[in-house]
Amino acid sequence: MNEPSVDLALAIEHGLSSDEFDLIKSILKRTPTFVELGIFSVMWSEHCSYKSSIKMLKTLPRSGGRMLVEAGEENAGLIDIGNNRAVSFKIESHNHPSAVEPYEGAATGVGGILRDIFTMGARPIACLNSLRFGSLDNDRNRFLLEHVVAGIGDYGNCVGIPTVGGEVVIEDSYSGNPLVNAMTVGIVNHDHVISATAYGVGNPVFLVGSTTGRDGVHGATFASVELTEESESNKSNVQVGDPFTEKLLLEASLELGNKSWLIGMQDMGAAGITCSSAEMTAKGKSGITLFLNKVKLRENDMSPYEIMLSESQERMLVVIKKGFEKELIEIFDKWDLDCTEIGVINDKKNVEVIWNEKVIADIPSVSLVLGGDAPQYDMKYETAKYFSDKQDLDLNTIQEPNDYNDVLLKLLSAPNITNKKYVYEQYDSTVRTNTMQGPGGDAGVFRIKDTDQALAACTDCNGRYVYLDPRDGGKIAVAEAARNVVCSGAEPIAITNCLNFGNPQDPEIYWQFREAVLGMGDACRAFNTPVTGGNVSFYNESDKGAVYPSPVIGMLGLLDHHKQKTTIEFKNEGDFIVIIGSIDGKLGGSEYLKTIHKKIIGPIPTINLEFEYAVQKVCLNSIKEGIINSAHDISDGGLATTIAESFVYSKNNLGVKLDLTRKSRNDELLFGECQSSIVVSIPEDKLLDLINIAKEFDVPTQTIGKVTKENIIEINDLISLSKEEVKDAYFNSFETIMKQ
Repeated sequence: MNEPSVDLALAIEHGLSSDEFDLIKSILKRTPTFVELGIFSVMWSEHCSYKSSIKMLKTLPRSGGRMLVEAGEENAGLIDIGNNRAVSFKIESHNHPSAVEPYEGAATGVGGILRDIFTMGARPIACLNSLRFGSLDNDRNRFLLEHVVAGIGDYGNCVGIPTVGGEVVIEDSYSGNPLVNAMTVGIVNHDHVISATAYGVGNPVFLVGSTTGRDGVHGATFASVELTEESESNKSNVQVGDPFTEKLLLEASLELGNKSWLIGMQDMGAAGITCSSAEMTAKGKSGITLFLNKVKLRENDMSPYEIMLSESQERMLVVIKKGFEKELIEIFDKWDLDCTEIGVINDKKNVEVIWNEKVIADIPSVSLVLGGDAPQYDMKYETAKYFSDKQDLDLNTIQEPNDYNDVLLKLLSAPNITNKKYVYEQYDSTVRTNTMQGPGGDAGVFRIKDTDQALAACTDCNGRYVYLDPRDGGKIAVAEAARNVVCSGAEPIAITNCLNFGNPQDPEIYWQFREAVLGMGDACRAFNTPVTGGNVSFYNESDKGAVYPSPVIGMLGLLDHHKQKTTIEFKNEGDFIVIIGSIDGKLGGSEYLKTIHKKIIGPIPTINLEFEYAVQKVCLNSIKEGIINSAHDISDGGLATTIAESFVYSKNNLGVKLDLTRKSRNDELLFGECQSSIVVSIPEDKLLDLINIAKEFDVPTQTIGKVTKENIIEINDLISLSKEEVKDAYFNSFETIMKQ
């Protein structure tokens, strides 16, 4: 097979810089072969190497708390929950593939994050997602949403893992570049954890699962460039998934995880065989010889370059102790999966690739991986030019509404607030029967079998906030995620993150990234929620510009007892409605300002992390003491929408009547957004108990109303709406938008 001559021009075509090409030649002490160039190009791509972000990521708290492995050490985070059990969880992006082939892009995003979890030996028990699209007035954006949701639903439903939560955000900035972030949570016994490592000279290396095709070749590189009009032609860079094979691979992998003769296992995600072989051997301080002629192919005439870079799905690289080959093959035969020996561990600490008995690649493993010789850059940054101009909101230019009923209904109908049952009803949220709270609440809650414990999880980020103020926006993303699991009755214990930004070579974009990461770090330290790992997704730009900076937080919370589960709906007539924490709502950056007045301008609500932590402690301690019947944090749309959501989910024709003290404009009072604020309902005789707990933490409380039997929401003399009016706006609007 004729291969092109390797020179600087070809290296640049592969996404490498001239300095990087020189570094490769220095490492190898020669010009790389064509296959070697392909290997370096994917392993040193932004997607695999984090070359533009790793120095900032190291500023995040990446150990401590309940963490069993430091961030980045394994395929996913690992958190101790007691009783010899651990939670493995992670979130990752599949943005670019979903932009060009939304169904397969989203489906394989789910498949990839599932494999990251069960490759650790953990059984996946819950999925979540964070989805962001441009305006739904646009046909293409509606098409993307429809097919992304279908891909997520079909893949997860076929594998049989419930989707218990997530978010759908609609903003103009995501037009042309949707964000598709998938998260999975799994459970594993401490002694069944599988490591992504390879060692032991002479130990055999197996490729298990599906056969290898051309799908996804250069997928990692594709994820490291900006989207253009020509990107539609890059569908070959998008992987194709098979959920039924994934289910078999899951069960086979978990069975394998119990065996003492297993050395290590890693999913073949980005960069396929290349990535798994390099990372496993670098971690194990070993080397590997791969015999590519032994790889089973599903397409004819595949070149070694294509085999090494293929990102065909549902595949694993497995290393076992020599002498147990028969036992391994028997496991995978049982599950009707391919299991082929394709290599051996060597003592050279190199990735050696052989094709037709000829060495076509021979690269030191450590030179390819993050933490080794892969480049790490200090990126230039400067404050975005728009920043100061976006901080000058003048309320005198904002006309107060004449009809507050109309405003509330419009907000409840707005894509970012209205109920997303159109989306989540396409997901199976109850399979396996452990789901206690599915989509629609502040967080998903699910039991841990054979224990009294439960877990809560959510995904959160207000990209508009981060755009307007990256530092505080990063803090708020973590704080809101923590607040949501607290409102569900859980203690926040750790996060995973998916950091979605534009081109890092743009100093203003990198400023956004840097500021957001610094804010996230401050918040994680304040809440003692270390970062277990995650994903950085750069180059999220279209011809319309960069997306809003969107550091999506996947928060994990632990309920000591599943009976602590708390939901948002009002439950009992006569309950007092109380605000724990701040009551100082602001209009800057709000959904009200965007939806009603078509303005996106700050300043955004301020956040005091110590006070936020105290508010969360008051709420959680009160839940544990049995004081609180419902809890719901104030976020998008302010106090009025928070109350309306708790009202609309209530049963037995319950209503709500509020008497708010006017200390500000009416629209600010009703729709101003704030941090560190939770609305709870409690029995009248528990009010003093709540106040006493709040005093311990120096947190204010304010009783603002009661749950009634009138089936009406009433707020001062400003709002009076029936439940039917509210339900129609809240539950039916998104489907109407999608069918326009």
